[in-house]
Amino acid sequence: MAGEATGAFAWYQTMSKRGQRAFKGAFGGYALDSYDFQVLPLGMAAITAYFTLSTSQTGLLTTATLLASAVGGVLAGVLIDRLGRVKTLMITVVTYAVFTVACGFANSYEMLLAMRTLQGIGFGGEWAAGAILVAEYAKPRYRGQVLAWVQSSWAVGWGLAVIISTVLLDTVDQDIVWRILFWTGALPAVLLIYVRLKVEDAPEVAEKLTKKEARVPVTAVFRGGLARKTIFATMLSMGVMGGYYTFATWLPTYLKTERGLSAVGTGGYLFVLITGAFLGYVTAGYIIDRLGRKKSFALFAFLSAGLLMAYVQIPAGSNTLLMFAGFPLGFCASAIFSGFGSYLAELYPVQVRGTGQSLTYNVGRALGAIFPTAVGFSGGVGGALTYGAIGYAIAVVALLGLPETKGSELS
Repeated sequence: MAGEATGAFAWYQTMSKRGQRAFKGAFGGYALDSYDFQVLPLGMAAITAYFTLSTSQTGLLTTATLLASAVGGVLAGVLIDRLGRVKTLMITVVTYAVFTVACGFANSYEMLLAMRTLQGIGFGGEWAAGAILVAEYAKPRYRGQVLAWVQSSWAVGWGLAVIISTVLLDTVDQDIVWRILFWTGALPAVLLIYVRLKVEDAPEVAEKLTKKEARVPVTAVFRGGLARKTIFATMLSMGVMGGYYTFATWLPTYLKTERGLSAVGTGGYLFVLITGAFLGYVTAGYIIDRLGRKKSFALFAFLSAGLLMAYVQIPAGSNTLLMFAGFPLGFCASAIFSGFGSYLAELYPVQVRGTGQSLTYNVGRALGAIFPTAVGFSGGVGGALTYGAIGYAIAVVALLGLPETKGSELS
């Protein structure tokens, strides 16, 4: 029987066939979401040279994406609760793919900023749609592992972006290479065919949607007992996002400008970090289901802050050490994200699960955009990367106002 499966992949074997298809759709959607996000930081040096940008202008490109993701997250949350998880997943994938491609046609910095901002709307909504879709199929005892594997697809998309950008940046003229990177953002079109044909909402959710019950307003997540959860969950997201996006945005630039690495060299260093990230995502799922949600968040927040501060203190001339230090940094800074999919779903009842999960995650991400922006305005990138440690401290404080949800049934 599927329900009696044991071993490292019991989390997948105990899912129904519909659940397994939902997992594949969510995994692919988030991997390509990651890919389309990462082409900007990976092509940042070429974009900066082409448009003659300052560090504050380049930082604003990422900040605009993250701020727009809050808008997209709120909109997607409403659609998730009204149209369903699968339809919303498809809408968000189309949105981020179309505007990523449009970035490649930008003839001015202002146009690039506008297209990247619109891309952020789709980017903001995709994760919640996919995560909720899969969470509602997963068994409570394995939910942390299931959602951790969905989260690991971010590393897969990031790795794919690094491989393609490394090849292109080393072989194609710098004036056109960044455009090609954005044009490859059309890849999600392939995923849409699979989702349209194979993926369905969980039966109990689909049944509820067909009943067309009274719509619950967005403000419901700020009422009664949900208000505290919403405020502190947003604060948790802000801290984790602020820490992560600080180094995810600026690390390629740091390696090139302050460490003097070539495109190929930077790609090699990032690949070590991404390998650590992938293993962090999937390993954390087992830790989350064993320790619980809150203890896992706290553990990885402390480790991520310490490793980030240590990373930028590695002396010049020790680039080999710098490369290997990227592995534990990528592991811990990514592992902390594995708890979000299960934890946020467990905080909210089904009527507002989409709104609650998408709003807290994406508004937190928008507020976390303050951190990479601060790096852009600070001048030197290296020392300013430690701003990310402040974000992780905020995340730990936020946990004090949130409940533990390990083993919860999704009502």
